[in-house]
Amino acid sequence: MNVQTPTPDRPSSKEILDRARDLAVWVVGDIMLDEYAVGSVDRISPEAPVPVLRVGSLESRLGGAANVARQVATLGAHVSLAGLIGNDPAGEQILELCGASGIDTRAVRRLGERRTSRKLRALARNQQLVRLDWEDATPCPVADAHWMLERLSSGRTPDVIILSDYAKGLLTDELLKAITEAAAPADIRVVVDPKRRDLGAYPGGSVMTPNLRELEVAAGMKFDPEDTATIAAAAQSLAAQAGAAALVVTRGERGMLVAPAGEPCLSIPSRGRTLFDATGAGDTVVALLATTLAAGATLDEAAHLANAAAGIAVGRVGTVSVDPAEIVEFMSGGNTSKVLGREALAAQVRQWRAAGKRIVLTNGCFDLLHAGHLSLLHQAAQYGDVLVLAVNSDASVQRLKGPERPLIPERERAAMLASLACVDAVTVFDEDTPLSLLQAIRPDVLVKGQDYKAEQVVGRDLVESGGGRVVLVPLVPEKSTTALIERIANRGSAR
Repeated sequence: MNVQTPTPDRPSSKEILDRARDLAVWVVGDIMLDEYAVGSVDRISPEAPVPVLRVGSLESRLGGAANVARQVATLGAHVSLAGLIGNDPAGEQILELCGASGIDTRAVRRLGERRTSRKLRALARNQQLVRLDWEDATPCPVADAHWMLERLSSGRTPDVIILSDYAKGLLTDELLKAITEAAAPADIRVVVDPKRRDLGAYPGGSVMTPNLRELEVAAGMKFDPEDTATIAAAAQSLAAQAGAAALVVTRGERGMLVAPAGEPCLSIPSRGRTLFDATGAGDTVVALLATTLAAGATLDEAAHLANAAAGIAVGRVGTVSVDPAEIVEFMSGGNTSKVLGREALAAQVRQWRAAGKRIVLTNGCFDLLHAGHLSLLHQAAQYGDVLVLAVNSDASVQRLKGPERPLIPERERAAMLASLACVDAVTVFDEDTPLSLLQAIRPDVLVKGQDYKAEQVVGRDLVESGGGRVVLVPLVPEKSTTALIERIANRGSAR
């Protein structure tokens, strides 16, 4: 294996992800609605030897190609989604969720005779108990395929096209040919998450992202998961046969294998994470790979970014999108298993609450972590089962404390706080107060120091109106960031 070292003048991960905001992306594929019934199990049914799930929450998320589109939108790109849904409540919900995520659905076709694909998962303690599927895999009618392409073409010209195949009938030979013909004149890259046995069925596919099982089906052979050389040789052979520039094979806990058709392969190990749920990890990979390639990344760079994003995604339950800042932090070695964007945090809080956990939140700048901060956090953690820590962003700290603050950048502050055992989640907010975050999280307990009076606490009315309470805890005397800065400055001036 030949691992190539990026040249010094290559853009950083942040620069590549920043460029994604200027891109237009088409996502064409099988659209699904992922539903989650989350609760607890404490008895077996008297009717049959099956667990009884006491449902605490019901949640719907975008799945399949729609989940790919959501991840692209989270990266900041303009994304247009094309696919089929039914004229039913599930289809309507998909359109609403797409709208909330900023996804252009002008090319989503609603068919009265088609049933929207749905997957309902029953979860307890972050484990799936059962999955119920509703689907219609009828091939896409030719007239509807042409309608979708016409609608896509009425928008922005894409910088890259993603094909998300879940074998539900959308990506017919006719539609695949039409997409190839649309992409060829402008030399638009087509990135494919395949399901077909014959990878050559995706004409014009530049990069394909099969998982190991899909590679086995395409190759007609079983692989030893540890035999990287044999897997690489098969992947390169299949890439050449399909006319693709490369296959990027996802291998679960073993990471990812980049297999260009005519160049040395690259094995990328997975990053050490707790695996909660692999659902949607392939969507994350194809979204990151395609978008960052279009943003100017090399194939190896794009694969590293996709591998990082997938590593974050599998540490959470269900289909999720990963924020660019989280990816950058993860690539730099930070602790992002606890550092969450607002959307991911809200989803995680719903999971905790469905499991009967009591949510505590406290907030602050936490610049120059000291003993006073630790005391506050340890006290706060005692008032519930889960402690969420909201940290002011750099811009927010500057507005509150002055242009010389913070001394420690927000990503470093978040990573250090996330390493504390008493902290279960950290999020960064950019506003002057955490009020909008409190509205999204609705904690059971809001904790502040006794340097506040109860009536001064932002969000007090909101928390108490929901049945929660505000707790003021004692502070460690003479322990503050301002005092610490003054002591350091005085020592420096005395020399």
